[in-house]
Amino acid sequence: MLPVRHFFTGAPGSRWSGVAQDIEASGFYDTSDRTPERTYKHNEFSGHVGAYFGTGMEFPASLEPEVLDAPYKGIGTRLHKSHEWAYMLDDIVEQYPNCWITLLYREDYKCLNWWLQAGGFDITYPNYDMYQNESVMLSMIGAQNHHILEFAHKHRLTWHHIDSHADVLKATWKQ
Repeated sequence: MLPVRHFFTGAPGSRWSGVAQDIEASGFYDTSDRTPERTYKHNEFSGHVGAYFGTGMEFPASLEPEVLDAPYKGIGTRLHKSHEWAYMLDDIVEQYPNCWITLLYREDYKCLNWWLQAGGFDITYPNYDMYQNESVMLSMIGAQNHHILEFAHKHRLTWHHIDSHADVLKATWKQ
């Protein structure tokens, strides 16, 4: 039986990791991708847990099933997290028409400020080396947000505020 796939994306600093953990807490998700090496704690906040896909990371942002399934050993829906899915949303829909896609949006400067507060380039997991410096990071946050908003507009998705993070918007695509 093929796994149920849920692609999840948001720009760095969009608070997407905490929202992802809330989603996975439902009990319907395979969290076997969580290991001590795939964990980053940020003070009192949840930080990052589980596999992240992307440039310079353990798993590339590839839509190949063997890559997507590599970090998992359990059963349940697999939440595939990557900032880079923002650039591949139409490809995801084409290759996995029965998947779920959740988009998170937060204004560019709020993303950058939160990401810096959460540790910035000192974050130990996942790897943010590809972003090089704060200027490149802000530019890439803007590009990812642009693609997220463009996809949501194209598919007429409805945005909802997340109660625990009033300045974060969430939209979900499901065919």
